[in-house]
Amino acid sequence: MPFGGGNKCGCCQKTVYFAEEVQCDGRSYHKSCFLCMVCRKNLDSTTVAIHGDEVYCKACYGKKYGPKGYGYGGGAGTLSMDKGESLGIKPEEQAPHRPTNNPNPSKFAQKFGGSDVCPRCSKAVYAAEKVVGAGSAWHKSCFRCAKCGKGLESTTLADKDGEIFCKGCYAKNFGPKGFGYGQGAGALSHAQ
Repeated sequence: MPFGGGNKCGCCQKTVYFAEEVQCDGRSYHKSCFLCMVCRKNLDSTTVAIHGDEVYCKACYGKKYGPKGYGYGGGAGTLSMDKGESLGIKPEEQAPHRPTNNPNPSKFAQKFGGSDVCPRCSKAVYAAEKVVGAGSAWHKSCFRCAKCGKGLESTTLADKDGEIFCKGCYAKNFGPKGFGYGQGAGALSHAQ
């Protein structure tokens, strides 16, 4: 304990006296300083998450440092387009998506050489990296939607003319069109 009565606050660096002290991860804080770095909510031992010298509530920590992508953090089946700029996260630049460019759809030609050929990159697919979908063998890294590039599973794909799509892109591009379709939540729109 430093000379002068108490430890220094991990947030404001002022002296913390015993009556107002909250300890977390070996550091002392004023009760009024023990707040989430993002949303400024009061924290306690059950709601705190630590990253380096920063303290967060579990919700903000999960948004900033947790897993990203489809199925995480949206809740109730919603898909959020929030990339976390408000949390100081810089969005990653994704490599441009390459659609299928296999010039030879012949099954016999693909089998030549003892291994399958990926329809997306036209390279050999070996057992350790093989994913089967739409009647073909794909590399795990090539098994993505032809429109948006989202990774797929054999249960979440739709195929058309030898190309694979996520269900959302398939519905947008090949599903029913017109009045009452594609607006979601039962909403009807009238475009003139």
